[in-house]
Amino acid sequence: MMLPTRASRIGLILVLLFVLAAVLAPFLARLAGQNPYDPTVPRGVVPPTAPGPSHPLGTDSLGRDMLARLLYGARISLSIGVLAEVLALLLGLLIGGIAGFYGGWVDDLLMRLADTFFSLPAPLLALAVTAALPEPSSVPLLRHLPEPSLAMVLLVLGFIGWAGIARLVRAQVLVLREMEYARAATALGARSGRLILRHLLPNALAPILATALVGIAGNILAESWLSFLGVGAHPPLPSWGIMITEGQSYLTTHPWVCVYPGLALFTAVLGLNLLGDGLREGWDPHRIPVRP
Repeated sequence: MMLPTRASRIGLILVLLFVLAAVLAPFLARLAGQNPYDPTVPRGVVPPTAPGPSHPLGTDSLGRDMLARLLYGARISLSIGVLAEVLALLLGLLIGGIAGFYGGWVDDLLMRLADTFFSLPAPLLALAVTAALPEPSSVPLLRHLPEPSLAMVLLVLGFIGWAGIARLVRAQVLVLREMEYARAATALGARSGRLILRHLLPNALAPILATALVGIAGNILAESWLSFLGVGAHPPLPSWGIMITEGQSYLTTHPWVCVYPGLALFTAVLGLNLLGDGLREGWDPHRIPVRP
């Protein structure tokens, strides 16, 4: 499928650059000879240091290379964004598929539950839940993971992000279950579970995947915001939100410490939103063709 607008093609380029930076972060940092956790400035030099040959984007307040930290921060953002959205997708597909297929009181109950989540501001709900939960390192299941704080953020964002997907899936299933192929499968004796999983949900995936891209962008922004407020990722992890927090006091004297992670966050979220909107327009059968 061709992306319908120039903006969506720009979004695709930005997303590809973001994904490549995240996937190749260890190789690129090793190629530059930098480590995102260890100070590298010489003795006698007070960090942060300005961009130069040895540090293309400068160093932060502890003398750590900004480029290496931004690359590793892309890995954190991509991991949290994608995994949280996968969890939201699984819940949304299950709940929305059941609600749309069975209808009646099941539909009413599940959609009122979704409305409850919609009535609460998602960022504030994520902040309240994350702040109210115990320290991730003390939770029995999470403390065995490499980064318990990131796992906590992932679970919170995934469990509060299902409602929009569920409503979209329900709307798609309500239409698709009346199609001839669905009626034919029912007449041939297909069970409800098989009909939903093999016939209805696969045909509803196009708009759902476009919505998921926008959801990934929202998760990345939420993770950075929670980390900025101190309830997300914990130092010394190179989360973009933590980097913005650590650099805000240097905004007037050493702006690169705060500006670079902010630009990285802005670029990644912008690319995902542009691409998601483009895919949604491209898959819309009622879309009026636009000039590229």
